[in-house]
Amino acid sequence: MKTEDKIQQEIVMWYRNTYCLKIHTPRNIIFSVPNDSKDAKEQMRKIATGLYAGVSDLIVVHFGNIIFVEVKTETGKQSDKQKEFESIVTQQNFEYWLIRSLSDFKNKLQESNFY
Repeated sequence: MKTEDKIQQEIVMWYRNTYCLKIHTPRNIIFSVPNDSKDAKEQMRKIATGLYAGVSDLIVVHFGNIIFVEVKTETGKQSDKQKEFESIVTQQNFEYWLIRSLSDFKNKLQESNFY
């Protein structure tokens, strides 16, 4: 089974090559939110500078739409903080996707009709 990191890497590489090159108009954006820390001191610094517990792994700006993407393995489960973040962003009418593979991401993107 692939790790969350591997799935996320596949999504980022595919999306950047498909929608984020200089030749693309408009040029879309995908980026990760690094929310892990090597120690408590680094964690406290990140919290002080805006780290938000439960934030999605990826944020995608796709043809004027903002999509928050949480990456999980086939058996992975959202934490309570991740569920809370999902609730906050969906209440403001943003897209929040729980994605388990590159093909899952591609299918969701195609279904979204954000073109």
